[in-house]
Amino acid sequence: MILDGKAVSAALKADLAQKVKALPEKYGRVPHLVVILVGEDPASQVYVNNKSRAVEAVGFRSTTLTLPSDTAEDDLLDRIRELNADDGVDGILVQLPLPAQIDEAKVIRTIAVGKDVDGFHPLNVAALWQRMPCIVPCTPKGIMKLLASAGIDPKGKRAVVVGRSNIVGLPVAKLLLDAHATVTVCHSRTADLAEETRRAEILVVAAGRPRMITGEMVSEGAVVIDVGVNRDKEGKLCGDVDFDTVAPKASFITPVPGGVGPMTIACLMENTLECFLNRLRGQSPE
Repeated sequence: MILDGKAVSAALKADLAQKVKALPEKYGRVPHLVVILVGEDPASQVYVNNKSRAVEAVGFRSTTLTLPSDTAEDDLLDRIRELNADDGVDGILVQLPLPAQIDEAKVIRTIAVGKDVDGFHPLNVAALWQRMPCIVPCTPKGIMKLLASAGIDPKGKRAVVVGRSNIVGLPVAKLLLDAHATVTVCHSRTADLAEETRRAEILVVAAGRPRMITGEMVSEGAVVIDVGVNRDKEGKLCGDVDFDTVAPKASFITPVPGGVGPMTIACLMENTLECFLNRLRGQSPE
């Protein structure tokens, strides 16, 4: 069965839109998300446009700051500090990747933890790993919601995560652990990747390599979550999973596009609302 991220994300955004309708009367305004785009990377521009449309769909206020690709690091950090101090801004997202002259880690640390809608700030990361309240990174959060939407309970299951990035691999491994799965994390130096992936009852692939997981690497009945968004040699959009050979063996599988991607954006909306409510209720560190 296809895990339809478009349908699940649409339901989540509709629920958020209903909640937002009550906010002006209660709090005097709606959440305000500011997205900073540095440079003219085409893929980043598409992502930012998709986020802006989602913000409008749920009824938030949206601002996009577009800066030239030669923006100095200090100038970007000063912009972020201004937004940190602005009580009318609830969420700050700096679109990655950034130009080479800018240290991404420094940018992430500079965003106020209470406005970190991506969940990348070191204090949010630490809170996640200590099972404390935090903003959960959007893609891992979306993956868990997709599993829940299909009634897939990770408890007691063998989960394999291919990829160990701070954005997807590591946090989704932690969320699966918290859901009582037994988790293996694989990477580029895993000795026999196919042997590991065949053990998976839940397989999450976030390695950034087109169609790297093929049918013979997946066991019958596995749940397969494909996080990858790539272009193959012919320029066709594809995931990290070879859908044609894996789908016949999987019990559930996400398509590319239309799987994890829409869930990431919907969870960004949910995180923005969470930051808004935490700040107004005085529950969020600045």
